[in-house]
Amino acid sequence: MDQHLLAAVDLGSNSFRLSIGRVEQHNGHAQIYAIDRLNESVRLAADMGPDKAIHPDAVKRAITILQRFSERINGFHPNRVRAVATNTFRVASNREEILPIVEAALGFPIEVISGYEEARLIYAGINNELPPSSDKRLMVDIGGGSTEVIIGRNTQPLLLSSLPMGCVSYTDRFFKSGLITENRMNQAILAARRELEVIGHQYRKSGWQQAYGSSGTAKGIAAILSEMGLSERDLTLEGMNLLRKKLVRDKKVVPSELPGIKPHRAPVLAAGLAIMIAVFEELKISSMQRGEGALRMGVLYDLLGRDSNRDKRTETVVQLSKRYHLDLAQAARVKHAALSLFQQLELKTSPKTQELEQALGWAAELHEVGLSIAHSDYHKHTAYVLGHADMPGFSKDDQALLSFLTLGQQGKLDKLKHPQVQRSEWLTLLCLRLSTMLMRRREDLDTLPLRIAVSPRGATIYADKNWITTRPLSEFSLRTEQSEWAKADFRIRLVYTNHL
Repeated sequence: MDQHLLAAVDLGSNSFRLSIGRVEQHNGHAQIYAIDRLNESVRLAADMGPDKAIHPDAVKRAITILQRFSERINGFHPNRVRAVATNTFRVASNREEILPIVEAALGFPIEVISGYEEARLIYAGINNELPPSSDKRLMVDIGGGSTEVIIGRNTQPLLLSSLPMGCVSYTDRFFKSGLITENRMNQAILAARRELEVIGHQYRKSGWQQAYGSSGTAKGIAAILSEMGLSERDLTLEGMNLLRKKLVRDKKVVPSELPGIKPHRAPVLAAGLAIMIAVFEELKISSMQRGEGALRMGVLYDLLGRDSNRDKRTETVVQLSKRYHLDLAQAARVKHAALSLFQQLELKTSPKTQELEQALGWAAELHEVGLSIAHSDYHKHTAYVLGHADMPGFSKDDQALLSFLTLGQQGKLDKLKHPQVQRSEWLTLLCLRLSTMLMRRREDLDTLPLRIAVSPRGATIYADKNWITTRPLSEFSLRTEQSEWAKADFRIRLVYTNHL
């Protein structure tokens, strides 16, 4: 497989998309050129109902489409593929049941990303497809289940929002029967404006020089307006209101009378139009250009950054360290010790092992975040922050792993019991617990006085005999650790030796 290829899979609430890009270098700068794209309507959010469960029919459609995608990316190295799921998976009550099924169909892990992370990736995707500019840019992406609104300058997003309204969810809410009336359109627009009121003042105050709409809704409406002569290339409120009047007059979407419409967009056109009109009215937008790229291109560029050691997650860890005024020297001590112990586990080399090693390093760097809240039970505060904060570059699964590791860095293990935690994750946690214990005095160690050897039934901790005999607190801590792991049905032997 060509090592210059990257693949991004976007599991949206309305459509699933696969983009494959080739990385090429120009004057020392990497650029991604799309060489293949697949776009399939799945309407994953359709018929979810008040219980927020993804409908079995939608799951069947998802499996069929992902199996097609799987054939196209079969043979790609896991590090060259990133699949992200958005709003429907974020809110689905049966997510834990369905996620393994769709992952099996695709053949690659699927990350459920936060709305904040989705907005960041959308900005990166659109911005990388536009000419460089120092102007502020407003970007709006109306998806099937959520709408992302971003203001940024150059490569930096300044304001990021993800609102719970989309063309599929609003279709189910206001246009489920297909009937379009003036009252239904008004109700949909007002509902969308209420969501936008929360961010409206801040966005209008920030201002922008250029506005872009991305993904299917914006492009679909723009194509219809252009083909019908209701506006030129750009989206305008005047043109959209003319289209709105036609839909109300016809009482339904008549594809044959809407040149430029794609068949799969017909069922969600009225809802998407209502949301876009609300965006224009609430944010006082005069006109909007079509933006290319969006989420899938943002995912590709994020992959490119990870591949070239410019991982956004590392930048986020640095920013969190500054925000919470962490002791960087102590973080470095714990990280070095934890990673040294991790290497001794001799886990089978795999993408999963690499992810665990990265997560362990980040958890070590951030393990004292909770101290800024309270010293008592600071590990619990740390775990909560890392599990719930907006962390650019991190998926919800990434954050859940960081939360697991930092919650378990000290204290009893029974608070962590979960059937989905794998043995390799428990061993990774052991490395973090031992490293925080070793560095409790906040002093540098020339060499580690501990070594780990893993066996099928547990692990053996070898401790430097001379070191341990002069440190009764450390010996007590090791004995306590041994006892705590025994309660978790994980056998740990302690061996004092003169030869590490």
